[in-house]
Amino acid sequence: MLDHILLGSNDLNAGITFIEEPTGVRAAIGGVHPGRGTRNALLSLGERRYLEIIAPDPAQDKVPDFAAPLLQKLKSLSTPRLVGWADHPGNIEALASRLKAAGIAFEGPRDGSRARPDGRMLKWKTLNLADDHNGILPFFIEWDATSTHPSADSPAGCRLENFAIVHPDPAALKKICEQLRLDVSIEIGKKAELHARIAGPKGELEMTS
Repeated sequence: MLDHILLGSNDLNAGITFIEEPTGVRAAIGGVHPGRGTRNALLSLGERRYLEIIAPDPAQDKVPDFAAPLLQKLKSLSTPRLVGWADHPGNIEALASRLKAAGIAFEGPRDGSRARPDGRMLKWKTLNLADDHNGILPFFIEWDATSTHPSADSPAGCRLENFAIVHPDPAALKKICEQLRLDVSIEIGKKAELHARIAGPKGELEMTS
């Protein structure tokens, strides 16, 4: 189940404007990811789905090795682009056991958290594939039972019209997705990338990775 889509930007306010101008919906500041070097803004895409605009946090100078690749990618972006997506597999420990049995390498599950602007803490666990095929495969997230899912209280008004992985060999990618039990649209294209289209009260926005 698609949980959220990540739109990367080298500046958070620029990312917010990038979404707001075509759709008419302004994302709300979500908070800072301690030890990850990033901060975000969020908007709902409907039930159990949301868009996360993620950007470098100027207040964080150093991050652990596992967080460095994403942070460097965000800093290098000249315009906002899709940088990933998250799938909600249900019980993430059960997923880890299944991947291990299948011989699929991964990292985690790893605990994550951030403080909302109102002071409440959001908590989750994530699992990352060792090979995400350059970002077109998702990471996996399980939200803590005490945390409100961001789709429930982020600014509403946008909906996800389409989300797909574009790939030059869709048949091969489909086999991988079936092994991971991913229910995602796969389309043929010249290069591997993510495509998403969202619609708001003002209009639509196409996004790619």
